[in-house]
Amino acid sequence: MKDRNNTIAGWVLGAGIVALGAGIVSSEYFRAERPEKMGYPIEGVVEAGAGGAAAEVPIATRLATADPAHGATVFQKCAACHTATKGGPNGVGPNLYGVVGEPIGQGVGGFAFSDALKSKGGNWDFESLDKWLTSPRKFADGTKMTFAGLSNGKDRADVIAYLNQNSDSPKPLPKAEAAPADVPGPAGKSADTGAGPDKVAPGAPSVDPHATEQAAKKGNMPAVPKK
Repeated sequence: MKDRNNTIAGWVLGAGIVALGAGIVSSEYFRAERPEKMGYPIEGVVEAGAGGAAAEVPIATRLATADPAHGATVFQKCAACHTATKGGPNGVGPNLYGVVGEPIGQGVGGFAFSDALKSKGGNWDFESLDKWLTSPRKFADGTKMTFAGLSNGKDRADVIAYLNQNSDSPKPLPKAEAAPADVPGPAGKSADTGAGPDKVAPGAPSVDPHATEQAAKKGNMPAVPKK
């Protein structure tokens, strides 16, 4: 009985060894390749950076269709710190009447601008205002202004158009480019070349009647009836 139990135990042990060996061998021959990207794709989710960021529409193009009335509404986000009326007081930020075109970091109301802004140089033109409103800190690192900025390009253009109106001498805004006129001819009709029964279309080879008659006499071509 003891020998029989030993035999059974030997079979079980042997089967285990065979199974283990088979597993090792199969793993060597059928090794799974590592995927290029780990994880599982999720439908409808666009990977960061895929396709690149859309190009920003130039401020001149946006200003051509800007809405100052909407800009006044958006400017309410700034009203806690700024005024835009003539002779209005400075607040946490400077009065912005006539800001379009004035020197950056100087102003006319005696506001104490940060050194970061005073060192920028130049004037508040449309492009610099657009960059400033996008991100004041990126435009002038170290500025006192804590406003994060306006991410919407149309809102920025509308605010700039509104500020431009609040001035003794508003700057001319860019004009919208007119679409090129494309007037097709009547459907199904080709352009009139002026060719007719008694006219030769432009570009058609001219015909010498005398040469045609001589060629007909020689048998090279039929004669053209004389009119």
